[in-house]
This record gives sequence, structure tokens and C-alpha cells, in this order.
Amino acid sequence: MTSPSAPVATTGYPWPIETTRLANGLRVVVSEDRTAPVVCVNLWYDVGSRHEPPGQTGFAHLFEHLMFEGSQHVKKTEHMKLVQGNGGSLNATTNPDRTNYFETMPSEHLELALWLEADRMGGLVPALTQETLDNQREVVKNERRQRYENVPYGDAWLRLLPLLYPEGHPYHHSTIGSMEDLNGAALDTFKAFHQQYYAPNNAVLTVVGDTSAAEVFALAEKYFGAIATVPDIPAAPDGSLPGPATEAVRESVTAKVPAARIYLSHRTFPFGTAGYDAVTVLSMVLGSGRGSRLYQRLADGARIAQPDYIGAYGVDLAHAPAPLIITATAKDGVSLETLEAGLAEVVQSLIDEPVTDDELNRAKALLTTAWWRGVSTVGGRADLLGRYATQFGDPATAADRLPKWLAVTSDDVTEAARQVLRPESRVTLTYVPGEPS
Repeated sequence: MTSPSAPVATTGYPWPIETTRLANGLRVVVSEDRTAPVVCVNLWYDVGSRHEPPGQTGFAHLFEHLMFEGSQHVKKTEHMKLVQGNGGSLNATTNPDRTNYFETMPSEHLELALWLEADRMGGLVPALTQETLDNQREVVKNERRQRYENVPYGDAWLRLLPLLYPEGHPYHHSTIGSMEDLNGAALDTFKAFHQQYYAPNNAVLTVVGDTSAAEVFALAEKYFGAIATVPDIPAAPDGSLPGPATEAVRESVTAKVPAARIYLSHRTFPFGTAGYDAVTVLSMVLGSGRGSRLYQRLADGARIAQPDYIGAYGVDLAHAPAPLIITATAKDGVSLETLEAGLAEVVQSLIDEPVTDDELNRAKALLTTAWWRGVSTVGGRADLLGRYATQFGDPATAADRLPKWLAVTSDDVTEAARQVLRPESRVTLTYVPGEPS
């Protein structure tokens, strides 16, 4: 078997992109693709958990639920029925940086999707009742129990964020937020949050698929054009940090888990920077798949880590140094101390041992495959263009990401490791089987 050769890409987005901005500030992005009679409508709102003021944590995520519960001209649960009943699919997601809402529909129903999104942008507040709010608060509480509290290691992300980012930093708390904040806020407080952030001048509407820019621009004006601009939308708190942490931090959790597990984490660089591109390649070399250093040395070599629960990945956050998370789960009979020593040794190897050509080419091949898989659907492309329009001001810059990954050198990876993987900047979170105290 021959070693992989280095992939080459001149662009990561070979489809056309056209943009406009309505008078009310709504940015509209269109990428025509007549391959199949489908379209994706995707709205990125520049509001995530990083925008939430003290006492309002979890609001952006709660609105991810409330936005499906009816608006001025759409009855409760009717949004889903109209999309799914016309052959479409839909969803929404929230992260620290943003919230997005999206539908993939047969292209003949493009106008329906745009009308639905416009109605909940401009008409959610009149339809929001105390009953709906109380119901969705309970849904979020149940989600917290199911996703974070009642599954092994489920609260790791909730624990890592406050260890990585200081009190008051916009990434210090998770999107699920505080149940005390959600329970304590009045209906009018939630309405005010929506009116402040869910505005045309704080959103990007992206449509990809079987349509034209002229058609989308006209429909956007028809349905969104009358929604008023919101002046003086508050910016998120400054996420800048003086540099890597200078003191290691540890937390140990005794819980009902099947085996000891370790999470090592470091703040790196913001997503979209050259430094984070190098960290992206670094994470593939370190912890992606059977050819990675972690797998080769701890699962196959020393046999101290479970092969299915070992890896490394970056969390692509754009407005502050994003975290790199490295994890391994101990095999039966392996002590936590042995696992941590082995994990630290492999992490240190990225500083001490240059990345080989085979490792680098493999990492780039994996990234290339992941990239083209991501843009193989109209939904993947719509989300990508919405991201780059929202976070970097120009959807066309999405085409640069893959070439920049492929331009990363072995020296770039070593330098990134030297800067961000120092033991004195490390967060260590361990889980030990046992009865919680």
C-alpha cells in the first residue's frame, strides 16, 4: 500500500454566490445549483450564549425551541407541519457564537419556507404566551437531564468551559444555561431578548439550490422587507484574552461512569485564523482515527486506552481562542495515573517529534474528505455560506478554508503545538467510577 500524497485544492466552493442587502439590513446570500429540485433556506442570527447578559443564560437556546411554537400568522406546531407536510425537513441549532434555523424543501415550496421564517422573525413576540414559555422551559430542563446529567461523562462540556474561560468571559457558560436563570425570568424579559436580537439587521438569510438570485432577492423583499430594523443591538462582551493560560487547572469527578476517562483541553486560536488552521491539522494528526498518534501509541501500542473512546478535536468558535479537547478512556485494569501519563507523553510528542509527511498527508486527506462531504448537500452549503457571511462578512471567503488547511506545513503544526500545548496552560478533567459525593 502506498502512502497518501498531499491533496491539492484551489477552491473549496466552486458554485456561484450572489449577495444583496435589504434596506432594513438583512443580508441575503444565494448560491444557485440546478442539480436537483430542492432548496435550503438557512437563517443565521448573530446571537448565541456569548451574547447573554448575567441572569439570562440559556435564553438563545430556549428560543431555538420557542421559534417552533407558533408566530403571528402560524399556529402552534404548524411550522413543522407545513414544512414536513410539503416534503421538507427542518431543524435549528445554538452554539456560543450564533443560532441558526433551516429548512430543506422541494424548490416549488421556496416561498412557503421564506414566509415561515419571516413570520417568526417579525411576529414571534405577539404569539408568545406564558403557557408556551412554561412548556418549553420544561422541555429544556428535560433536555438538560437527558443530554448532560443522566448520561456518563455527559456534563464534561459544562465543566470544561468555566475551567477554560474566566468568570465574565462570554464563553464561560454553556448554551444550555442556568435553570435558575430560565426559571427566574419573566415573560416580558424573554420578549425583550427576542426583540433585541432577532432582527433583520442581525441576521443572514442564505438560500442554496434550485432557484435564482433574482427570485430569492424578490421574495426576501416581499416577506422580510417590511420588518423593522432594530437600532443599537448590543455587541457581545469582548472575548479577547491576553494569551494562553499560565497556570494548569484540574478537576476530578467521581461519578457513575463505566471507566476512568481524562479530558485534556487548551485554549488555542479563534476559528478562521492561520493558527487555528494549524490546530485543525494538528488535531487530525493527534487524534483522528486509527492512524492518529493517540490511537497508534495508546490503543494499539501501550494498550492502555479503549480504542473506541480516544481522540482529539477543536471546537470551532470564532470570537475568542477556541478550545482543543483531547480525550482517552482507560481499559480495564489501567489506572488513571497511567492513562494520564501516556496521554501527556503523546501530546508532548507533537512538540518534540516533527509531524511526518505521511501523517501530514493523511490529516489533509481526512480534512478534504470531510470538507467535500459537508458541501455535498444544499443544506451543508447554506450553513457554510451563512457562517462566513455572519462571522467574517463575506460568504465567498468560505472557498479559502480548504486551501488554507492544505497549505499547513509540518513546521506550522509544530509551532502551533509549541504555543498552545504547554503543560502550564492545560485544563485536566478526570472522571473516576464511584458513587458521587
